[in-house]
Amino acid sequence: MAAVHDPYEEAKRQLRQTVELLGLSDEVYEVLSVPDRVLEVKIPVRMDDGSVKVFIGWRSQHNNALGPYKGGVRYHPETHKNEVIALSMWMTWKNSLAGLPYGGGKGGVRVDPRKLSAGELERLSRKYFEMISDIVGVDQDIPAPDVYTNPQTMAWYFDEYSRIKRGQYFGVVTGKPLELGGLQTRVISTGYGTAVVAREVAKKLFGGIEGRTVAVQGYGNAGYYAAKFLAEMGARVVAVSDSKGGVYSSKGLDVEAVKKVKDETGSVVNCKSAERRITNEELLELDVDILVPAAIENVITEANVDRVKAKAIIEAANGPTTPEAEEVLTKKGVVIAPDILANAGGVIVSHIEWVNNRMGGWITEEEALKRLEEKMVNNLNAVWDYWQSKLDTSKYNLRAAAYAIAVDRVVRAMKLRGWL
Repeated sequence: MAAVHDPYEEAKRQLRQTVELLGLSDEVYEVLSVPDRVLEVKIPVRMDDGSVKVFIGWRSQHNNALGPYKGGVRYHPETHKNEVIALSMWMTWKNSLAGLPYGGGKGGVRVDPRKLSAGELERLSRKYFEMISDIVGVDQDIPAPDVYTNPQTMAWYFDEYSRIKRGQYFGVVTGKPLELGGLQTRVISTGYGTAVVAREVAKKLFGGIEGRTVAVQGYGNAGYYAAKFLAEMGARVVAVSDSKGGVYSSKGLDVEAVKKVKDETGSVVNCKSAERRITNEELLELDVDILVPAAIENVITEANVDRVKAKAIIEAANGPTTPEAEEVLTKKGVVIAPDILANAGGVIVSHIEWVNNRMGGWITEEEALKRLEEKMVNNLNAVWDYWQSKLDTSKYNLRAAAYAIAVDRVVRAMKLRGWL
């Protein structure tokens, strides 16, 4: 049985390695390894049957040296405090690496939203946001969608906050519906950004993305759009999966047809046009050019890393590769585009939406998509150049380069503000 991984311990380990790489003091590590604040809240919800059920939620604010805390809120039955803290730390690095004026934050509620009615979900969402309303705000902390939350969730958050604060605070959350100041680009942004990074990595490794085989684990928002845009870029998406399993076709899957099957039946495994069904474990071990883990953390571990055959891994999910597995992959020469780089499309477009809200509308969807693509390409190139020019590539990987850039920016901001 594989070891149980604590994402917070892994996040601290990554930070420790970066501090040592940059030659920074233990003091820097001590300050950055602990979040500024973690709020735990009780969320009593009146259920449809008249009973009251209590859920637990968190909001972790890691660091705001570069600007307001920024990060999503996830609803998941297995989320926990340490996961939320780790995710808030990763958001600090992600926002810093992307050059955004944000710090890192993250929220979570331990709940299976699939077991709640629409009314129960709304009551839970409004109560959660009420409970954290004192520590969020347009210039303070700006939540967004994450696992099992969506534009409707953000609409409830926005409305509840505006009711409590007696105003119209469109910029308090991003990822909102179009009618409430959202951008359509935000819906596709994480998957599109992942696809752009995969395309750019493929150019460097293979000379291009055309005809390259891709497997995508996770067929939610990020996974579906990553697969969709990679297919449009000329890649051959041979396998996709969701929580119930996956499907494989050597000639390439019809990405849209698989999505339709998932929408209609609840899972991609019911796609009849695929050659065969596969498990999530089998998908991770396929002999493909590019693997896109787009589901949950800790799916590539020391237990299966020796069977991973992909030449490049593009992390659409947060923390899908454990540090132990990553050491093995780095020695094998596998290129890993880390989560804080590869899945930053969502927060990049969230920033565009936030600025748009504050200015009363200033950008078209076409401009937003163009800005997203430019940002993702520039970020990948900056990380790649740092890796190639400043690090021993046989010892360090793209994550080390990404973290070095991100942590250095945060530390410099903290020193300029007199915090260190």
